[in-house]
Amino acid sequence: MSRWRLDGQRALVTGGTRGIGAAVVDELRGLDATVLTVARTNADVCADISEDGAAELVISAACEKLGGLDILVNNVGTNVRKSTLALSDPEIETVLTTNLTAALGFCKAAQPMLAESRGCIVNIGSVAGNVAIGTGVAYAMSKAALDQLTRYLAVEWAGAGVRVNSVNPFYTRTPLAQPVLDDPERLARVLANTPLGRIAEPEDIAAAVAFLCLPAARHITGQCLAVDGGFLARGSYVT
Repeated sequence: MSRWRLDGQRALVTGGTRGIGAAVVDELRGLDATVLTVARTNADVCADISEDGAAELVISAACEKLGGLDILVNNVGTNVRKSTLALSDPEIETVLTTNLTAALGFCKAAQPMLAESRGCIVNIGSVAGNVAIGTGVAYAMSKAALDQLTRYLAVEWAGAGVRVNSVNPFYTRTPLAQPVLDDPERLARVLANTPLGRIAEPEDIAAAVAFLCLPAARHITGQCLAVDGGFLARGSYVT
């Protein structure tokens, strides 16, 4: 198999029917991987990943269809854009469960199959886990913890041959980010703080995910790759 192809690789992408997830599916299939999607509707495997036991059932169904598993992409995410004092406990729990606990559940359920194939996991994080960007505290907490989950599992599971990385976007043109991008003032602030001067497209994030899945990236693990147009590097740079 070419170092720059995914021929014969079997992948599962959560939230793979729209936004970044759909772009990841297209990117992996373009490299000749066989890909199944997980979502509540219109997916290869339909499930609410936040429900107890969902990860085990989905991984089992996916492995039955695929004959095993080489790649897991934890992409599903949600947010409630409110100030900290306005967030209710159920809203916080929903964000943390969807963005973090479900990802951990899928990692645990998939690990035996990924160890067998010496496969990889890519988590979709956010630069909101590094700095405060006004996404809301629950979202920021979940993404910061997802980075640490990535690093921890990369070390713990390295001996089993399982690589674990994350890709962390800044604002990307997706349904989740659209309320911000539709606000001219907020859009202007985002662009002003993005050195490359544009909003990322889902394909930009998907390309980074695909790279981390390639045999060419076989010695990369435990990394949290920002795909942010230079946002994190900018700091307080003044021209």
